[in-house]
Amino acid sequence: MAAGATARAGGRRPGPTTTREAILEAARLLFAARGYDGTTIRGIAGAAGVDPALVHHFFGSKDELFLTVLQVPETVLSQVPALLAGDLEGAGERLTRFFLGLFESPETSAAMLTTLRSAVAQEQAARVLRETITARLFAAVRDLLPDRPELRMTLAMAHLNGLAIGRYVLAVPPLSAMDQDEVVAWVGPAVQRYLTGPSPS
Repeated sequence: MAAGATARAGGRRPGPTTTREAILEAARLLFAARGYDGTTIRGIAGAAGVDPALVHHFFGSKDELFLTVLQVPETVLSQVPALLAGDLEGAGERLTRFFLGLFESPETSAAMLTTLRSAVAQEQAARVLRETITARLFAAVRDLLPDRPELRMTLAMAHLNGLAIGRYVLAVPPLSAMDQDEVVAWVGPAVQRYLTGPSPS
């Protein structure tokens, strides 16, 4: 492989850490701009100034790179069980506030919006998230919720994702202009009902 294939923008061959970060940054930008289906390994490599073989070397497949870019779902996986553990009273409010915070924090908002837009618009992205993030989330909360925990978590997350689309993607008024505390006050009890309410007879 020619040196220029791995260091087109400078004159020096970057080290492994620099190369990996360049690939990751290019992937973030392309997934955000083009979505999952419109982004290719070759396109990411071109934007990063590296050979496509290096993308595979560092990240394996496109699916694995996509999940690496979307590190926020990993944050969700690690923190949601803690939000539900112990006393479930108030878990709906805690989960709602945490979820909204992911979209409103500068550190996580871009990745959350990319996740949401990709999952809604592109079946392949939805498949990747469904088969990895969702399955692991179900496993993490299975012993924390009452009867039919997977259905309860599905309903809660469906409500919260719909809320996020209305508030952050479509910017529907007056929802988009509401204070976070006010949104939590309206939505938290509904999420609590999904998590701990009695099952319909």
